[in-house]
Amino acid sequence: MEPPREQQPPPLQHPLPPRPRSHTVTTTSSSFTANLSGSSSTLAYDREFLRTLPGLLMVAEIVLGLLVWTLIAGTEYFLYPAFGWVMFVAVFYWVLTVFFLIIYMTMTYTRIPQVPWTMVGLCFNGSAFILYLIAAIVDASSVTKELNSHNYNSWAASSFFAFVVTSCYAGNTYFSFISWRSRTLQ
Repeated sequence: MEPPREQQPPPLQHPLPPRPRSHTVTTTSSSFTANLSGSSSTLAYDREFLRTLPGLLMVAEIVLGLLVWTLIAGTEYFLYPAFGWVMFVAVFYWVLTVFFLIIYMTMTYTRIPQVPWTMVGLCFNGSAFILYLIAAIVDASSVTKELNSHNYNSWAASSFFAFVVTSCYAGNTYFSFISWRSRTLQ
């Protein structure tokens, strides 16, 4: 006796005839992805940066800059255009300073040698010093009891801290200039 055979269902019929398939496959690779695959995936951490004077000044800029813009943001600053300018400068440079602190802490600048980091640091700190000085003067000259006595203490404190942050950026501008000068003399 023969074992029973399995019956197979009839083949499905497609309404359209099959299209011919191309057997050519082309792949491309950009130089950007090739460079990424060759780089190390671990980030370095520079613990000693926060122990240097520029590192300490940068942390002070972040903490005191945060005080400047939060003291103003807690008031009705939008009614007075002068405080809007101070808010712009304080928030803009606070964000950039946090960004640069991350770059220096993770030593990202060593992975991107095409960027002239000493010049970038000098331009950043120099512009922060000048614009923060202007903002601190505007802040101090705008603080009067006649405007809004409810916000007087916050605005006066923000003016004080704006001048302190300005001096921190002045110090970092000096250190950036020394670093830039030593690189250009080599």
